[in-house]
Amino acid sequence: MSWFDEYKKKKCSFEEAVAVVKSNERVYISGNAATPFKLMEALELRHKELQNVEIAHVLLFGDDPLTKPGMEGHFRHNSLFVGPGDRKAVNEGKADYIPVFLYEIPSLFRSGLLPIDVAFMHLSPPDEHGFMSYGVECLASKAAAESAKKVVAMVNEKMPRALGDAFIHTSRVSKLVEVSIDLPELQPIPFTEVEKKIGANIAGLVEDGSTLQLGIGGIPNAALKAMFDKRDLGVHTEMVSDSIIEAIDAGVITGSKKTLHQGKVIATFFLGTKKLYEYIDNNPTFETHPAEYTNHPFIIGQNEKMVAINSAIEVDLTGQICSDSIGTRIYSGFGGQVDFIRGAAQSKGGKPIIALPSTAKGGKLSKIVPTLQVGAGVVTTRADVHYVVTEYGVAYLHGKNLRQRAEALIGISHPDFKESLTKAAEERKLL
Repeated sequence: MSWFDEYKKKKCSFEEAVAVVKSNERVYISGNAATPFKLMEALELRHKELQNVEIAHVLLFGDDPLTKPGMEGHFRHNSLFVGPGDRKAVNEGKADYIPVFLYEIPSLFRSGLLPIDVAFMHLSPPDEHGFMSYGVECLASKAAAESAKKVVAMVNEKMPRALGDAFIHTSRVSKLVEVSIDLPELQPIPFTEVEKKIGANIAGLVEDGSTLQLGIGGIPNAALKAMFDKRDLGVHTEMVSDSIIEAIDAGVITGSKKTLHQGKVIATFFLGTKKLYEYIDNNPTFETHPAEYTNHPFIIGQNEKMVAINSAIEVDLTGQICSDSIGTRIYSGFGGQVDFIRGAAQSKGGKPIIALPSTAKGGKLSKIVPTLQVGAGVVTTRADVHYVVTEYGVAYLHGKNLRQRAEALIGISHPDFKESLTKAAEERKLL
């Protein structure tokens, strides 16, 4: 039987597709802009006949029907990266959170530590050989699909065909539903004056020919914009957003000096607007790989002049970085911060950067603090931190003692908090 005939036999309705899920099973759901909402909605309609189904995932984009009232006892999330859809449930004890480095997530599935019964995937249409692309999110989806007992696919004609190590053959799929729906979009938000200053400070650390890891939000967008006087920048990152398009078209990002995957933009997922999704479609400039490759510190470190730019919720005077919780309240997850901070530290000429505004809550709170909040998690340890950047400058902490660290961090704090931070440092015997 040809792959096409087999493909046609597997086509079904959403109701039939989600019927493969049984009570007490673990279901992995692809995330970010590849979140298969229609499959989730169809599964939610079956809630009365299902008990104790675990929903594993990274970041889900948008509202989650499986955590709404009435789902208790039927579905329970086990989140590998908490987002708006499941944050409330996690902090109310109605869902679970696994702290884990992003590059290690695929191994949880492959090793059987977190075995997957059913994988819900959101894929591109098949090519002439029957291969479907994971599209805008490869991350842990490839590992989940390859290790799952059953794969259910939502095949979307509007899902871009991302190239790289990002394909699954139709023969691996148990059930599939064809759709034609727009992908979720994340619109760029103009960066603030504070973010512009932080971006300029970051850009001052970047040399021509550097390879960049850029996250999401105003700071990385402002930083990239401030680098338009640079030449031959490359990209090896976890996520790609719209900001990269202008930099490529302007010739700022060429990848010509990269020491790994020369000329290629390496990523594991894409999150942005329709313009970005159309730009990456069948575009050989981009290579999509699973997170165990893109985020592995050993791989990252093979890029010379690797610059990793990551954010934080707060940093204490010794350099400890909290980025997944606000006190005891879980906000997000480990993600790839430590992966890239450690990878950039291994890189020849690399620069691991933590960037954050000096204050929060409209200037009422300092994000450089004497001690982390009670219950706050240390995501990046003080020994991993090299550069900390705010709108007030750059603090270099690597190889510095606690006194020197406190002095450097107070030096880039907001002027309104310098006195209180100095007093706190003296009380802690740091100064």
